[in-house]
Amino acid sequence: MHELPQNLANGLMLGLMYGLIAVGYTMVYGIVQLINFAHGEIFMIGGFGALTAYLVLPSGVSLWVALPIMIIGGIIASVLVATGAERFAYRPLRTAPRLAPLITAIGLSIALQQVVWRFYPGATKARTFPHFDGAAIDLGPFHLQRNDLFLLVAAPLCMIILGAFVRMTRTGRAMQATAQDPDTAKLMGINTDRIIVIAFAVGAAFAAIAAVAYGLRYGNIDFAMGTITGLKAFTAAVLGGIGNIYGAMLGGVVLGIAESLAAAYIQNVPGMHQLGGQGWANVWAFVLLIVVLLVRPQGLLGKRVTDRA
Repeated sequence: MHELPQNLANGLMLGLMYGLIAVGYTMVYGIVQLINFAHGEIFMIGGFGALTAYLVLPSGVSLWVALPIMIIGGIIASVLVATGAERFAYRPLRTAPRLAPLITAIGLSIALQQVVWRFYPGATKARTFPHFDGAAIDLGPFHLQRNDLFLLVAAPLCMIILGAFVRMTRTGRAMQATAQDPDTAKLMGINTDRIIVIAFAVGAAFAAIAAVAYGLRYGNIDFAMGTITGLKAFTAAVLGGIGNIYGAMLGGVVLGIAESLAAAYIQNVPGMHQLGGQGWANVWAFVLLIVVLLVRPQGLLGKRVTDRA
């Protein structure tokens, strides 16, 4: 049990990353009732956008100087792809049966992954991502990797800014109105198409920041990184209550901690040693989702609402 604080810290870092990606799922679903399964690839593209921004900088530039430029590069790449997908793939299907945009999202996910694999130089294998060197920082009973400092600061800051944006700005209130009743919002003079584009853009920006955190944490990125990470982020969004931005972050943290603890301790339970370790962490994450949905189908912070027609 002396390793518990460190495992909790590891789970928290993992969960914050899941939560940042999950915000994109929950914002899009809350407004247009669409599960954007291509969002994992938007996350992946943000990572490659950040890497591209780093590679065009002069050789030897400090990572502290390069990091803001990498974030901007990743956000630009993710937002351009996400808004393009909304305009050309999802908007024409907005009035179609819900199965049509769902299948389109899956197809778009595969297409984006293959485009990066085929055309980005060296993407057929993992690409090294710049990261901070140095020993871990000792904070009492646990150690914090230097590369996790970015995530520890960025995730809460992003949520504070998003919360203030949604509550205090005209666009944020328009997003709430569109999510509640898009037809009435349109009658009130709200440009719902513009609001939907903004939702896609904000979610993509959060995914790009998460991709930079992923690259810093693991030291590499690859064209398939969005598949399982995106699926876990979607799980986090459902776990927290899809449509609730704070629930997305809470679901991510709960999922990350559960995954970390399962990997560390399940193998020590008598009779379950074969079901522990990192290889089974993904399984237990989805087991947690099933349990929560059986007990509370609307998620941790979700509300029971009737489905929009």
